[in-house]
Amino acid sequence: MSGRIFKSFSIGLFTIIPAGDPTPNPSGLPIVLGKKGAFGSGEHETTASCLEIMPTIPGIQGSRALDLGSGTGILALAAVRLGAEAVVAVDLEEAAAVSCQENVAFNGLEGRITTVCGELASIEIQLFDLILANIYADILLPLADQLVGMTNPGGHLLLSGIPLQDKFDIVQRYTRLGCSVVDSRIGEEFATYLFLRP
Repeated sequence: MSGRIFKSFSIGLFTIIPAGDPTPNPSGLPIVLGKKGAFGSGEHETTASCLEIMPTIPGIQGSRALDLGSGTGILALAAVRLGAEAVVAVDLEEAAAVSCQENVAFNGLEGRITTVCGELASIEIQLFDLILANIYADILLPLADQLVGMTNPGGHLLLSGIPLQDKFDIVQRYTRLGCSVVDSRIGEEFATYLFLRP
């Protein structure tokens, strides 16, 4: 797998730090990532939008979260840094699951984040206070009923990776299931939405 060259940088409250590099001073909430691995070191507009919105989500402290399509696990790590009690990080790609597991270890968070290689169906049915899904609209649409059903009442769904041409379909689909949009970021190519489940 090819290496990924990046230097420490900040997004919102977080500072993304390559493994082995010193923590910069000053630093935000640290997220250490391996220099090789899956998609998601934070530079992409979808990841950056999620990291900007996450600190504003009420109730993360002590919550249970699901990171679907976790890649490097950056959103799962961010959730724990914000106080989430436990996160299940799921990705179809074995390389992504390995990368996520390595990054969990780099951050010393083995007891808080469970890495799963597989589909949503590969985890037991359970309820989450927060669902993070930075994946494509053609996955978010068919999984809408399941994702909303797995969200506790009063919980949130942070959905990203949505091409601009699909944002209306996503909003319509999730609002028809009773969710309401409480925040959004419209980027150059992708949209990010924070939904509240009533």
